[in-house]
Amino acid sequence: MEPSTGFRASVWSCFKFLPFFCGLLLLGIIKGVLFGPWAWLIMAIGISALVLGLWPMHLIWTYYCIIRTKLVGPVVKLLLLISVSGILVLWLIVGILGSVLAGLAYGFLAPVMATFDALGEGKERPLVHCFVDGTWSTITGGCTVVRDLKDMLFHSYLAYMDDLRYHEPPGGKPFEIRVLDIPGAVLAAACGLLMDGIMFTAIALYKFPVMLFKGWKRLIEDLVGREGPFLETVCVPFAGLAILLWPFAVLGAFLASMISSVPLGAYAAIVVYQESSLFMGLSYAISSVSIFDEYTNDVLDMAPGSCFPRFVYRKNQASVESVRGPLSRPASFRDKQDGKKAPARITSFKSSFDEFNPFKLLDHLFEECQHRGEALVAEGVITPKDIEETKSGKGGSGVLNVGLPAYVILNALLRSAKADSDGLILRDGCEITSDNRPKNTLFDWFFDPLMVIKDQIKAENFTEEEEAYLQKRVLLISDPKRLKATLPHLPSLNERKQAEIDAFARRLQGITKSISRYPTSKRRFDDLVKALSEELERAMGGSRSVSGSQFQKLRSGLVRMLSQRSMGKTASIRGGDQEAQLTSDTRAA
Repeated sequence: MEPSTGFRASVWSCFKFLPFFCGLLLLGIIKGVLFGPWAWLIMAIGISALVLGLWPMHLIWTYYCIIRTKLVGPVVKLLLLISVSGILVLWLIVGILGSVLAGLAYGFLAPVMATFDALGEGKERPLVHCFVDGTWSTITGGCTVVRDLKDMLFHSYLAYMDDLRYHEPPGGKPFEIRVLDIPGAVLAAACGLLMDGIMFTAIALYKFPVMLFKGWKRLIEDLVGREGPFLETVCVPFAGLAILLWPFAVLGAFLASMISSVPLGAYAAIVVYQESSLFMGLSYAISSVSIFDEYTNDVLDMAPGSCFPRFVYRKNQASVESVRGPLSRPASFRDKQDGKKAPARITSFKSSFDEFNPFKLLDHLFEECQHRGEALVAEGVITPKDIEETKSGKGGSGVLNVGLPAYVILNALLRSAKADSDGLILRDGCEITSDNRPKNTLFDWFFDPLMVIKDQIKAENFTEEEEAYLQKRVLLISDPKRLKATLPHLPSLNERKQAEIDAFARRLQGITKSISRYPTSKRRFDDLVKALSEELERAMGGSRSVSGSQFQKLRSGLVRMLSQRSMGKTASIRGGDQEAQLTSDTRAA
């Protein structure tokens, strides 16, 4: 829809849409009042029960893994044990209070957002969706949140703790700290926490009205002129909601400023340890106030620089800072972009919807796993023996939980390399590039190594036979006997290329094990197991069909396998850590 032109047309369009917006908001609030309390009860009780029930295990197992780890020396272990004690006590408090607040926020906001989202493009019968969306889905969504948190607090936690236990230190020498620098570091951290806590709060309180009224001014200007978020009709409800909820966003920014004083103030201890100087740590504690003030000025488009002093807190910066003086202030963020125009206003929010997010990519991954897995079941590659081994509780061959996702990722890499893509091409033709990739640090841990592997595969220029060999290697690497029996003999495959293929397979499996710890991965794996079990039941047929009770036991065995500490038993974690280290080395290269 083209926006209206002219001031009068814009104002009339605004007032004409206002009753429609208020009606949707009122409907969303009513649904929030009716269904929000149920979602709040589910999340508050469920999350609190998880935090309280698993806390003794977290306490005992964390202490045990820190004591047994080979990565750090005795002094660091002692400090970690002391720090973990405080963190675990704090987690108990924050977890319970957070469950109550998160349940309230989700129970109220989810129906409101679902009501506005019912008018999105591509939805049939939007009037029905306005009343239905955000009702039962809010309650089931609360259950999903509790389930995903359970997977993180149990399965992912155990996987990370096993990494801590079995990871070998780089160079074979555990990390140790200088004991004499600890008192100075503790003193600097205490001063940094005290100073930053007071000053950050004062600065944020001073700039609270600035952010509030500048944000409102910008949003109202866009509303009248039909610019920015108000350009597309489908985005007007969300943008109008942003005007109403803007004070809560400002309040959140104020609280975030107060919270940020903790890590920034504690960083003074790291400065003391790295520079072996208490004076440098105290200088950083004072300078961090100037850094924060300057950053907030740039964000709020205020005068550049800061009125607070900024000292030298790195010895290797002394020669540079001595020319400018200890109180001189570096150029602001805006000054660093000389010759560049300020970012233009967003012309449309609609384009931002095309950006991928990590959960959407997980959906793509497991949909492809189901598609490929059903084909492999029909071909007999995924056999009843895999399920029987899983049912016995011995961990199985690893074809389903590690090999299949790695096999799917490999096919995406091969597809992208053949198409000479700069990113990653999915099965449905969507392409993940640097422009639409999720702006997520956690996603970078997976995406960057995959791009390195893709470039290496592209450089190797594998033949079709070598690609088939690599696919078999990736899929069945956890089952050496079957791998040896099914791998074709290629005369053209010399020792060097075979070693490279083996390295690709190990690194892909290491990445897959890391992805299995990502939030919501366990739930998606359970759905994948259910779909493949049903496909196997259909494929077996006749006399070998699985009865209802047998099928339930079979499926439980599969789920138990996928639940074992990052989808693998402890005995296989040593090898997995080496694979993860290879992945880390690839990123570093």
